[in-house]
Amino acid sequence: MAPRILPKDDRFFGIFVEDGENLLEAARELQAMITSYDRLEERVTEIRALEHRGDEIDAEIERRLEKAFVTPFDREDIHDLVVRLDDVVDGIQEVAETFVIYGIESVREEGRQLGDILAAQSVQLLEALRALDGFKGIGPHLQEIHDLENKADGLSRAAVARLFREEKDPRLILKWKEIYEHVEKATDRCEDVADHIENVLLEYS
Repeated sequence: MAPRILPKDDRFFGIFVEDGENLLEAARELQAMITSYDRLEERVTEIRALEHRGDEIDAEIERRLEKAFVTPFDREDIHDLVVRLDDVVDGIQEVAETFVIYGIESVREEGRQLGDILAAQSVQLLEALRALDGFKGIGPHLQEIHDLENKADGLSRAAVARLFREEKDPRLILKWKEIYEHVEKATDRCEDVADHIENVLLEYS
């Protein structure tokens, strides 16, 4: 079957990249917060601002969808992509706020590693979005997102197991278990975006 000829709309592709850049900035801000663990309120405020910026970008995409006669791919697929990207940033904000709400005084090594994985996924996600214009070279980025999610899943399970095995304070067990689950959920959401992009590739190839 011959590949479909897709109408090209650089405005949409450019704003997808802008959305991905905003997501990566939020992930890196969370990574910096977890790594240095300082200026917590300031960093959370910055992540909230990035989440708000993401909402503005998403709203701009929706406005363009309403006005556009031709879109680069199916309108519903574009809408779903935007929703999934927003879910990742929401998850990043949730993780950052949980550290502050629970008054976490220091970060466990597994927490840092999970933050690194989420940031690495976000890099690959941005590269996949950059490659959407032309639908070429996306596969390796999506595969890396899947591999990183599997790594995060295993690390999260091991971290929870060690928590129950070694931590004596039941309050800290509950707090850290929830933090691990929030970060792992954010990595799942990155994979959800990758899955959606894969579905779009299959539909238009």
